[in-house]
Amino acid sequence: MIRETLTAFGFMAVAATAGPLPSPEASFPPPDMSEISLGRLLFYDPILSGSGTVSCATCHHPRFATSDGVSLGLGDGGIALGPNRKHDPDNVPEKRIPRNAPALFNLGAEEFTTFFHDGRLETAPERPSGIRTPLGREMEQGFDSALAAQAMFPVLSGDEMAGHYSENEVAQAVRRGVLTGKGGAWDLLAKRVAEIPEYRDGFALVNGPDAPITFADIANAIAAFIAFEWRADNSPFDHYLRDAAPLPADAMAGLELFYGKAGCDACHSGLFQTDHGFHAIAMPQIGPGKAARFESHSRDTGRMRVTGAPEDAYRFRTPSLRNIVHTGPYGHAGAYAKLDAVIRHHLDPVASLLNYDPKMAVLPGDRFPDDFRIYADLKELEAIAKANDLAPMQLSDLEIADIVAFLNALNDEGALKGRLGIPETVPSGLPVDQ
Repeated sequence: MIRETLTAFGFMAVAATAGPLPSPEASFPPPDMSEISLGRLLFYDPILSGSGTVSCATCHHPRFATSDGVSLGLGDGGIALGPNRKHDPDNVPEKRIPRNAPALFNLGAEEFTTFFHDGRLETAPERPSGIRTPLGREMEQGFDSALAAQAMFPVLSGDEMAGHYSENEVAQAVRRGVLTGKGGAWDLLAKRVAEIPEYRDGFALVNGPDAPITFADIANAIAAFIAFEWRADNSPFDHYLRDAAPLPADAMAGLELFYGKAGCDACHSGLFQTDHGFHAIAMPQIGPGKAARFESHSRDTGRMRVTGAPEDAYRFRTPSLRNIVHTGPYGHAGAYAKLDAVIRHHLDPVASLLNYDPKMAVLPGDRFPDDFRIYADLKELEAIAKANDLAPMQLSDLEIADIVAFLNALNDEGALKGRLGIPETVPSGLPVDQ
């Protein structure tokens, strides 16, 4: 009956029964095509990794909707992309990347001020640098935005881009704790870029002919590219908000559930379906985790690692839902490969946690001993369950299907393809992952 009503009365029927819908407009930075073009090349260029084998695109590739299509990825020491990625027999990865690679859609919008699953990087207008990160104030200088500053983390991670401790000069600098300043990891990477004429000319056009190239300059260009390339605000839902363009009947029914009975918008609010907050919903923890050396192996307490507040234990940032049907696996550790599975998790998080089936994950390469070790730690599972603050609820299979239909209406096909696309070559001459 709901579908027939929505089809007959369109926008007014939904407006009368659903919660308030978001404003259809968002604010993005004005594009600088010179900087964007430079950032595009740097994003796909492996030169920013210690070994010259991993680029930003390795874990954030358009083929996988700006993620990598797996629960937990393989960075340095991996070969190929996505689910096909495997260990390099001559440079075996030490462990999986401990958290799921998030998608990049709309990160240039002004409302995105907090980054990473635990929010360890955030905009801080009261600080001279404009950002806050646990890496310290020395690390915060020169970035145009928090989006740009997020680029500082992967290049300093041995598992992601820097490489094994003794593998290369960047990895060695990271191990010694020499990150900034002359001879630091950032300086080494910036010098690599500056030695290439095409990059040198590109930065001269953006920053002036006499300006030295810094890692912050590199990060700012990559951020400008991300903001432009993957702006996603041209979905059927956006046209519905702006022009009352009708959605399919099942998507309209799903919209009513999303903003009504199911209460999805309690956390997935706003134009891009995120409150940018942190919530504990007993999401399964798999993989190596983010535990300190003295803590239980494979543990990940999320936001508490940043704030130190016990009430923040196992809270993770609410993800945006734009293009969500293409960005799985889902959850901070990518525990659920299927969208309907993660929706069902929300209906009874504790039961879902305790009955989790490891087959729901997508893990590339050979098995690591800590992939599912957390499930032998009953005390840790109890702590995750106890922190949950999402009450159980019931939805029928049809209602879940309707919500999935609405989530399909959040797809922006142009953003999925990207505005500029993948370059055939990059100035370093290193291979580009196509």
